[in-house]
Amino acid sequence: MTDARPVALRVAYDAAHGARWTSLRGGGREWLWRGPRPGRDEVRPGDAFVDAGGLEECLPTVRGEPDHGEVWSRPWRSAGPGTVVVQRPTFTLSRRITDADGVVVADYRLAADPGHRFVWAAHALLGLSPAARLVAPTGTPTRLHPEAAALLPAGTWPTGAPWLTGPWPSPAGLTLDTLGADDGTAVGAVLLDCPRVEVVDDADRLTLELECDGQPRSTALWRNLGGWPADAPYRSLGVEPMLGAAFDLADAGPTDAAIVPPTGEVTWRLTISAHRIH
Repeated sequence: MTDARPVALRVAYDAAHGARWTSLRGGGREWLWRGPRPGRDEVRPGDAFVDAGGLEECLPTVRGEPDHGEVWSRPWRSAGPGTVVVQRPTFTLSRRITDADGVVVADYRLAADPGHRFVWAAHALLGLSPAARLVAPTGTPTRLHPEAAALLPAGTWPTGAPWLTGPWPSPAGLTLDTLGADDGTAVGAVLLDCPRVEVVDDADRLTLELECDGQPRSTALWRNLGGWPADAPYRSLGVEPMLGAAFDLADAGPTDAAIVPPTGEVTWRLTISAHRIH
C-alpha cells in the first residue's frame, strides 16, 4: 500500500526582476527549471523575452504583444512581508506569498477599470524527468495551438484557426500527458475549465490549484521536448495555472479572457503543494 506524505515547500522570488519565482524547493528537490539563456537580470521594458526558467508572472497576455506580458520585465516594489506590487497605466497588480506551513499560497489582487480584459498565467517551468506526466480530468476540453499543426495528419488543422480543441489527454489524437524524452517537438495547449492539475515525477507529486470566482480558469501546458527555438533548441516544460482560455489576449473571445467586474478588482489564489510516495 502506498503512503503519500506531505513535503514542505519553500519559495524564493526576485522582486527587482519581474517578481520572478527563482526557487520552489522541498524534500531535497528543486522543482523550478533554470534555462540556458543569459541576460535575464539586464532586461528592460520592451526587451525580448529571456527564457531563464523559474516562474514568470505573465499579464495581460502570454503570447502576443508584449510577449509574455508587461510585468515580467519590470521591477516590482515591496509592500510588506511577502508582498510585492507592480503598477501600470491601466492596472495595478499585487501578490502576497506565504509558505509557513509548507504549502505555498500566492494571493493576487488586480485593480483596474470595470470591463478591463486580461489573461494572466503563472508561467512555471519545471525541471522534470522523461518519466513525468501531467494528471488532469480525462475529457477536459484542450486547445492545441498552431505549432501542433505540423504534428497532425495533413489537412487536420482548420485553415486560419487560432486553435483546435479536443479531449484531454489526446486532443486530435496527440497524446500530451506524458512529458517524456526529447523528440524534437514543441507544443502549447490550454486545458479549459481546469483549475487543478498534478505533476507526477517518479515518487514526487506537485499539485497546482487556482481559485477565482467568476473568471475562466485554465491550465496552460508548454511541452518543449527539444523542439524550440529553431536555432538552438532545448528542453523546457511549462505547467501554467491561468486566468483566461487563450495564450494571446488578441485571440480571446468574449468568454476567453478575465474581465474586471464593477467592483474594479479581481482577486485570485494559487496554491502549490507537494507529496512523496513512500
